[in-house]
Amino acid sequence: MQLRFFSSARHLYRNILKPRTPIRATAKPPCDIFINHRGTDTKKTIAGLLDDHFFRMGLRPFLDSKNMKPGDRLFEKIDPAIRGCKIGVAIFSPNYCDSYFCLHELALLIESKKRVIPIFCDVKPSQLQVVDYGTSSAEQLERFSWALEEAKYTVGLTFDTLTGDWSHFLNTATDAVIKNLVELEAENSSNKSTYIVQARRERDEKFSIH
Repeated sequence: MQLRFFSSARHLYRNILKPRTPIRATAKPPCDIFINHRGTDTKKTIAGLLDDHFFRMGLRPFLDSKNMKPGDRLFEKIDPAIRGCKIGVAIFSPNYCDSYFCLHELALLIESKKRVIPIFCDVKPSQLQVVDYGTSSAEQLERFSWALEEAKYTVGLTFDTLTGDWSHFLNTATDAVIKNLVELEAENSSNKSTYIVQARRERDEKFSIH
C-alpha cells in the first residue's frame, strides 16, 4: 500500500513540479526543503539519509554540512535558506532541545509561516521541552517554547532507529514531503489565478468609469 502511494506522489511531483536534474553547485538556487536537525544525534543517520534521498528524487534539500563550506557564517547562510525554502523537515531527537541553533531554526521556520513536517526520532513529543541553561534571554526562551509547542501539535512521523524499517521510513518521509510540495504548488497557482482575475476586473472597472 505504501509503495503505491509513494509512486503516486512521485508521479504528481514529476508532472506538476517538473524538477530539473539536481546539481550541487557553488551558487545554489533556493532550496525546497530545509532539514532542521541536531547534528550530533542525526547528521550521520536520518538527516544525512533524508538529504541524500531527497536529492536523488530531484528535490533541493538544505543540510548545513552539505550546503555550507568552511568560512561561511551560520546565520548568513541558514536564515536565508529557511526564508527561501518551501517546506521544513524538523527532526526531533533526544538532544535536540539542548541546541540553541535547532530551536532558532525551528522558530524561524514557523515565524516564516513555512509548512513544517515533524519527525520524532527516538523521542516522544511529550519528552521535548525547552530548558533554561542561563544562556538565552526570557524572550528567546518564550520564542523557542512557542515554536516547539506548534511543532509538537503538528501531525508528523515517528521513527525508532533501532527497530524501524529504514527503507519504508525514507519512502514515507519523501512521500509526505512531495505531497506537501504539490499542495503548495496548487495553492500558489490558485492564488496567482485569483490575483490575475481580480487585477483584470479592477482594470475593466477603471476603463468603464472613463
